[in-house]
This record gives sequence, structure tokens and C-alpha cells, in this order.
Amino acid sequence: MQGTGARRVVVLDAGYDSYTGEREAAARVGAAFDIFDGDMWDRDGRIAFAQGAAGIYVRWTVVDAGFLDAAPSVKAVLRYGVGYDNVDIEAASARGVRVANVQGYANHSVSDHALALILACVRGLRMGMGQVRSNYFVSPRPHLPELKDMTLGIVGLGRIGGTLCAKVQGLFKRVLACDPYIVAERFASLGAVACDLPTLLAESDVVSIHCNLTDETRRMFDARALAHMPPTAILVNTARGPIVDEDALLEALKAERLFAAGLDVFCDEPPSSKCDELLAHPHVVPTGHYAWFSTAASQELQRRAAENMAAMLRGESPEDCLNAEAFR
Repeated sequence: MQGTGARRVVVLDAGYDSYTGEREAAARVGAAFDIFDGDMWDRDGRIAFAQGAAGIYVRWTVVDAGFLDAAPSVKAVLRYGVGYDNVDIEAASARGVRVANVQGYANHSVSDHALALILACVRGLRMGMGQVRSNYFVSPRPHLPELKDMTLGIVGLGRIGGTLCAKVQGLFKRVLACDPYIVAERFASLGAVACDLPTLLAESDVVSIHCNLTDETRRMFDARALAHMPPTAILVNTARGPIVDEDALLEALKAERLFAAGLDVFCDEPPSSKCDELLAHPHVVPTGHYAWFSTAASQELQRRAAENMAAMLRGESPEDCLNAEAFR
């Protein structure tokens, strides 16, 4: 039900079991609290629902200049999660709208998931599970490597990439990392060797992606980049789907120019039918964008989201505010 208060906070992309924390945070700043229960892709319905709302919580809704102009009451946008490629920060800043995400809440769950995908690819688990009856005692692939002989390459050494780097010390022969926005001291403290992307691609047996989706990283892993990787290499993506060119990845796998891929994210989510061949490939381990989830991470996500929203509605810029500079 839509609240009747003059000040409202709304959730535009529902899906969590409970919103008690968000509701209580809204009450503390004197706002009614509402949840949109319409169709997942009903943009017009979301814009209409946001009328009169001071704050909006989003997951996949695109909040751009057009959205904000159509809902001028909005002064705070909270993006559940770490990525924020669906929110136009520049447009929000120009309209006096604060934007925040929730940084670092899923460092362990995502890095655990990335490691799980790595192990599943290294050990050929998808094919192995499918041949328990037909080929018992037989390795699913003629060559299965061991982590101790492999080099891991991490693209993006921020919170999640750094957590993975710390976890895998002693598992791999060495760890390379590429991140032009990280100071040199961080590489050394985490036990990673800093290098550029071409070097990382050429020398890594496993490449794990942990960078944000930006204009710079969109389709970073295209046909040319994948061609730099050895045919025994594994690609793991728990970041954002559009960082990888899925058509180029499928072609590389079909031509056996890559050993395997572990994917938790896709260009279209949920994946469209054009992704069926990639999902069905025997050397792909796909999961449904739940790397972020653990009981602890989910609770922290919603708790901090509610705290950040309340702070922004009080006119403050919380630590997770993405455009704090615009309000100084």
C-alpha cells in the first residue's frame, strides 16, 4: 500500500524477505515507507510510484536524468550492493540528489564464490557430476591441473579482489594483480605482484574479475583480450556481466582456446535465450548472481542500506556516499 505521508521512502526493486530495518529507519526520519510490487521491468510504474518520495531504494532500476526529472521529489538514491552502473551519478549530483551504495558488505561471500568457481573449473566438476553413472572412475577431462602449479590473476584489487588475494596465499604458485587505481603498497601487503593487463592475461592460468562496470571496463574481455590468454586458462567473473563479451567467450570455449569459465553474472539478467549455448557448454560453470549472498552479508547489506538512507535524508553524506564531493 502506498503511504499517505507527505514524505515517503520507497523500495522500487523488491525481493528481500523482510524490510523491517528500512521501515524503522524511515520512521526515524518521519517518513512513510512503501514497497513497489509491480512488474520487474515496469519503468513507468516505478516512476509513478516514486512521485512524492524523498528517498528510493533500487537494485536494477535505471536511475538516470529522465527518471530524476520525472520524479523531482527524490533527494536520495540507495543502490543495494556495491555496483552502481545503473545510477547516473553525474545526473544525480546536478540535481542535488545524494547517491550511496553499500561497500564491502560481501567481501567474503563473493571471494568465497569466486574461489568455488575456480575449484569447480579446475576439477571439471560440471562434467564429472554428469558422468557418475556413465564413466565412473574416469576423469572428465584428460588434463586436470593443480592449484599449486598455477598462477592466479586478479583484475581489480579493491575490497573483494583484495580479500580473495589474501585467502589464496599458499594455494597458488603466485598471484598477479592488475589495478591502476590501487597504490603499490597494497599489492605488496596482499602478496600480489603488480602488472599490466596484457601481462596478467598472458601469464595467468586463472583470471578472476573483480572490477566495477564502467565505460573503461565494459567488454574489457573481448576477443582480443581472450586471445592473449593461454588455451589452458580459466576465466571467472563474479563482478558484472558486460565486462565480458559473451559471444567472444563462447567462441573461445568452442575452439578450445580456453579451458573453462565460471560465471555468476551475465550481460542480460536473468540470461536471455541467446545465452543458452553458453550456459549449456560443458566447460562453463554458471550460477545465478548469488555470489554476494550469505546470511551475514545479506543482513549487513540491508542494515547499512537503511542507515545510509536515513543519513542522506538528514542531509548528511555517509561514508558510502558516491557523490559526497557535490555537497561540500
